Amino acid sequence: MTGGPYYPAPPPPPGPGANEHLPEWLRGEGEAADVVLSSRVRLARNLAGVLFASKATPSDRQRSMELCRDQIASAGLAERLAWEPLAKAPPQNRALLVERHLISKQLSRGKSAAGGADDPRGVAFSIPDERLAIMVNEEDHLRIQTIRSGLALATAWADADAIDDKLEAGLEYAFSPRFGYLTACPTNVGTGLRMSAMLHLPALRLTGDIEKVKRAASDMNLAVRGFYGEGSEAVGDLYQLSNQTTFGKSEAEILSLLEAEILPRVIEYERIARRELLAKRRIPLEDHVWRARGILSNARLLTTEEAMQALSLVRLGVLTGVTPAPDPAAEVRLVHLLWLYVQPAHLQRAFGREMDQEQRRAARAALVRSRLGRA
Repeated sequence: MTGGPYYPAPPPPPGPGANEHLPEWLRGEGEAADVVLSSRVRLARNLAGVLFASKATPSDRQRSMELCRDQIASAGLAERLAWEPLAKAPPQNRALLVERHLISKQLSRGKSAAGGADDPRGVAFSIPDERLAIMVNEEDHLRIQTIRSGLALATAWADADAIDDKLEAGLEYAFSPRFGYLTACPTNVGTGLRMSAMLHLPALRLTGDIEKVKRAASDMNLAVRGFYGEGSEAVGDLYQLSNQTTFGKSEAEILSLLEAEILPRVIEYERIARRELLAKRRIPLEDHVWRARGILSNARLLTTEEAMQALSLVRLGVLTGVTPAPDPAAEVRLVHLLWLYVQPAHLQRAFGREMDQEQRRAARAALVRSRLGRA
């Protein structure tokens, strides 16, 4: 396991033909990739005989981090694995990992209000694919995350289950024969399993049906969250749909509910909405899409939210054929790349300097103009 600092980031804005790496959740491949960007499985685990992270002293957290890190390093979890200690990492480096969905905002902040400068915590992740990330000392001692492109929850679950077995071979988990795996939050007790999909649902928003999807999900005890998960808002028409609780349901039941029942319905609802927009509201749809392209191609100042929302409509235009492209897959990939580049930490890493908010708005607009100008 390699030690830090290894903060993956795109290079400075490259020219045509450059080899541009996208993390697994943005590759845009696999089943139903027009709607489902990626599938994620997350397991919450705690160590037996060690206070939960929220109640632990710094020495307790240091001990749990060392135990987890040592087992992660020796378990043979991936061909290449990076370990990032986050206690004294610069804020921009932690933000970069959040933007790549390798750590949560909670782990980035740490336990202290001052940003967790002395809070023992870290993350291990597979490189260069970033399919696996293991957060240490977040809400629980271990948060095991596996990601696969497209609708592939069964594959992501198989990955997570295998990783969990290898870790448990050298660690004793906090487990109750009656309740299952014990976690800091009661909603995770039992399997400790959360399965989710990152969905792109622009047509449902444009038709006004996205609220119906949210209400239906809530009625089925599912959660619809924003781009960065719990507590975040949807930007760029990107939503995360996941199971809400884990107690009383097996892993197989949760998987079947999401991958075989719920997600196929949501995918079909979005596709129906796209077809209805083309058949009944094509001119308004074309107007939305071309206005978005015009903003991205000409704006001199862009916020993150403005850029992501306009890019969402560009992606919809490519997928529906409203904006013909000689290579639609390449243009969708460019949208995915820009979704990443327009995030504050990636933007500053790409330009090689720290910027204030106004400078970022100008740099973001210049970057997007330069890339879409050749798209």
